[in-house]
Parts: sequence; structure tokens; C-alpha cells
Amino acid sequence: MTKDKEKKEEDRPKKNDFKSFLRKRAPIYLALIAMLVVFVIPEMTKGTLEKSLPELSTENQQAVDILMEYDGPNNDGLTVLEALENKIDEEYPDEKIFDHKKTTVDLIVTNINSEEYEVIFNFKSYKGEMNYDWKVNVISKEIVSNNSEAKYIIDLVDYYD
Repeated sequence: MTKDKEKKEEDRPKKNDFKSFLRKRAPIYLALIAMLVVFVIPEMTKGTLEKSLPELSTENQQAVDILMEYDGPNNDGLTVLEALENKIDEEYPDEKIFDHKKTTVDLIVTNINSEEYEVIFNFKSYKGEMNYDWKVNVISKEIVSNNSEAKYIIDLVDYYD
């Protein structure tokens, strides 16, 4: 009889500890993966204004960087880039407007002379468009608005508390 018991024990497959471990915890892992896919990945791939800006040559990029990083005479507050993002967010609350297929961001940089560049920022979406026009001096880092919308953004940055 002992031989029969030994044969029966050998015929019975050994339990795989890893499989039983996964079976017990599979719903938890699936729930964690689902939460990651639903909540985290969309936030990580969310479009922003900065990601939507086109690639430019080094000289043109320098003028755009001076403009977008300008944060007023006190140098401690809102930047032009943040002000533009806030303005767009006001127009399109609770929307992922940069991910919309009809949204385009155009940035036209024209060299006026060795020191000055004209930067035109156009934001177009399904609701309309916003146009901003500035002159940027790359040596003195002075920014001059060429239209009322651009002046509003510069005033907002200059007088931000």
C-alpha cells in the first residue's frame, strides 16, 4: 500500500506557487493597470502650448525664448507663455484644446535687423483664432507690442502681483 500512495502522490501535479499567487491577486493587478490607463496616461500625454510650438532655427528660437520667458520688470511672476496659456484656458475651459484636431499654433519669426525680430503668434481652433504680434530686441531684451491683444498680454505680465 505504501507503493500505491507514493505513485498517487507522484501522479498528482505539484502546485505552482506563482500561478496561485497570481490567481489570488489578479483582480487587484488588473484594477491598478486599468487605473493607470484611465487616469495617469492621459495626463502625461496631455498637450500644452509649449509642446505645440513649432521648431525654429537657433536665432529665431532665441527671440521666441526671450519673449516667452519675459516675466515683467520685477522678474518674479507670470511669464508671457503662462499668460498665453491662461488666456487660452479662459476661452476653452474644461477642454483639451491642444489635443483637438482643428487646433493649430503658428509662430512666425521675422528678422527685421540684426537686433530686432518680429514674432507673430497665431492660435487657431474650431471656435476662432487669437493673434498676437510683438517686436523683440535680442540685445536689450526689450519687447514692444504691435497689436492690442499683444499689449494686453504684456500689461498682464508687467502688472501681475
